[in-house]
Formats: sequence, structure tokens, C-alpha cells
Amino acid sequence: MNRLEKKMLGCLEDLRDNYNVIGIKAEFEAEGTRMEEALRLKEIVTMADLGLTIKIGGCEAVKDMLDAKVIGTRAIVGPMIETAYAMTKYVKTAQFSFSEDEREEMDFLINIETITGFENLDSITEAPEFEHIDGIVVGRVDMTGSLGLGRDQINSERIFEMTNIMAKKMQAMGKKLVVGGGVSAESLPFFRRLPAGSLAKYETRKIIFDATRSLHSEKAPEGLIKAVGFELMWLKNKRDFYGNIFKEDAERINMLETRYEKLLKEAKALCC
Repeated sequence: MNRLEKKMLGCLEDLRDNYNVIGIKAEFEAEGTRMEEALRLKEIVTMADLGLTIKIGGCEAVKDMLDAKVIGTRAIVGPMIETAYAMTKYVKTAQFSFSEDEREEMDFLINIETITGFENLDSITEAPEFEHIDGIVVGRVDMTGSLGLGRDQINSERIFEMTNIMAKKMQAMGKKLVVGGGVSAESLPFFRRLPAGSLAKYETRKIIFDATRSLHSEKAPEGLIKAVGFELMWLKNKRDFYGNIFKEDAERINMLETRYEKLLKEAKALCC
């Protein structure tokens, strides 16, 4: 573990102990997380005694689920679920990829992040396979995009009304509601307006908070600032990691280019 990773570990321990953080998220979908990145993150997450959630690249992304199995994860999120059929495919893929024992120790969530998914929520939740789903993740940024709205509308009344409907439905079904997408201190009033006890978790791009404990804490805004600090460290560590790979053959490339040019000149001279 390098110096920056040790600092990241300390940050996670602080977030865990003082700001009700319960997990870290990696995305094979939007982030395009590579296996080596996920394994480095998993080591830090494990040492911090936190759970890892992986968002896969599609409802039927078998390879992503198998990779998540190798890495070790507490939760899987299926992205852009818009129909009951897509949800069914996701459940069947999970059942193929993980044993029953493994699935019992995990959460399987689906992303409702478009107006189409929202409008089809009744048919999605009424499908028999939904009993195998532990809850939904509301993706507010994509939701605004699907409505033709800007990112600055994530805390708008329209998005709240939709989230509120989903919160009530999940609460009635005994399922979890997670909200993400542009989460910051400005999102807290939005979250606090939802039905009491309906919000299980809220998440930034990488940090997952236990809403039942953190939502009404005076330290909640500070925790979200520290979450940004962790993500910044993660990106810097990622940059340095791939930067070293990029540079490791630079000296030999330069040497070979010089030798090759010399050989070409010598060959040309011999031909003449």
C-alpha cells in the first residue's frame, strides 16, 4: 500500500467512525472501472471494514458479475432498468453468476434512473422476479437528463415528487431506497422531506452513507465534503498508477527508436 492509499484508508476509517459511512462504490458502467483498480480499491475497503458495491454494465452483464464475485462484493446494482423484462434478465443473470448461499449474503439493487423506468415501476415491482430484488437506486442525474432537464434540477420539486413516490412504494414493500446522483450538502433537505425511515442510503460517486443514522446528523454536510476528498485521492492514485505504467517502457521505446532510425540509415547507405 503506497502513501496515498494509506491516507485514503485513514479517510475511510474517519468516515466510518464519525460520519456513518457503510460502503464504497465502484462502477463497471459509467466509470469503466478496470479489474486492477477494483482490486486495489477492495484492499483499502476491506482494511477499513466497509462493504463494496459494484454497479455492473448492463442487466445481463455476466462477465461483470463474475468479476464482482472474484473481487468480493456486498451489493450489485443493475443499471438503467426500464422494464420488467430487463429486471427479470438481471435477476436470472444474478442467479446464474452467484450461488444461493452467496446471494443470501448480498444485496441486489436496480437503478431507476429514467422517466421510462419510473413510468414502468408498477409493472417492474409486480413481476414475480422482483421478490429477489432488495431495493432500488434512484439516479437523479440521469433522471433529469431523461426529462430534458439540466443537472442543476436534481433537487427540483419534480424530481422530489418522483423520488417520493418511489420511496413510499419501496417502504410499503419492505424494500430499500437508495438515492444518488449529484449528492452534496444541498441534497440533504431533499432527503429529509422523504417519508420518515424510507431512505436506507444515499451515495456520492464513491461513498455510501447510512441514511438512518447520518441524515439528521449535524455532521452530515461535513461528511459529504470528506467524501469528495476521498474521491479526489482515489482519482489521483488512479492517475499515478496508470502514469507509472505509461512511463515504464518510455526509456526503452526511446532507445529502440534511436537504434531503428540508425539501422534504417545504415541500410539505406548499403543499398546505395
